[in-house]
Amino acid sequence: MEGHSACIWSLACIGTSYNIMSASDDGSIRQWIRAGKLLGEPWRSDGVGIASMAVSLDETMVVSGSADGRLRLWNVKEGGVVGDPWEGHSASVRCLDWSPNTREIASGSEDGTIRRWNPKTGRQIAPPIETGHDWVYDVKYSPRGDKFASGGEDNIIRVWSKDGKLLIKIKGHDYSVGSLCWSKDGAYIFSGSGDMTIRKWQSIDGKKLAVLRGHTSSVTSICLSPDERHLVSASSDCSVLIWDLNANKQFGDPLLHDDELLALAIPSDGQYIASTGLDKKIYLWN
Repeated sequence: MEGHSACIWSLACIGTSYNIMSASDDGSIRQWIRAGKLLGEPWRSDGVGIASMAVSLDETMVVSGSADGRLRLWNVKEGGVVGDPWEGHSASVRCLDWSPNTREIASGSEDGTIRRWNPKTGRQIAPPIETGHDWVYDVKYSPRGDKFASGGEDNIIRVWSKDGKLLIKIKGHDYSVGSLCWSKDGAYIFSGSGDMTIRKWQSIDGKKLAVLRGHTSSVTSICLSPDERHLVSASSDCSVLIWDLNANKQFGDPLLHDDELLALAIPSDGQYIASTGLDKKIYLWN
């Protein structure tokens, strides 16, 4: 799928039609049908590059984070911005996540903070969290929404309580942590890192359970398949790898690309993998 004029930082799958949404450094969000055709007009954010995007669980709203530190809320059905941009971060917003009940949004930034927002008002619901990450690369709510995890430039994963108190630090990676995901039961956290590994941790105490090795450069994005039997990873080594989580081994051959990868998405039916990166194209794999 081609149409963006700059690298694509974020992907999401949406709706019962399993359309794909993409957010790019060209300042636009685009929605595509699975066959590859652009659906409607691009959503544009005043020309400012979009570094992150997240879709609400009810799939009615999208939040985006920009290089100028501002967040914007979009109505999926109408394809337009809702209200004014949300201001607070002083640097690019690198990651976003909705709480499971859709009542709050967490954002992480190159300014080193995590901020939580009320999507109805666009206002922060608590003081910013000074994470200690330097740059925050990913933030993810637990499935119950009672805590969230963050990863960043300092190689450490931090797990926070819902009220923003640090619960544990998870150490083990040798380079920055760029991507996180939780198992559906909340028992495990998976992390992808610049040290070229993916690791599985026990969320309650940070115990390391597995290390997946196969990439030859930074792991930039990871996600679990809907049945949680497989994990998919994208890397700046220009490949997507699929992992068998029962054996903790690579499954099948690498899915090779022509340039570095930045983002992945898998729809709820698990029928395809969407991948994207520096070459401004979106690829679908069965």
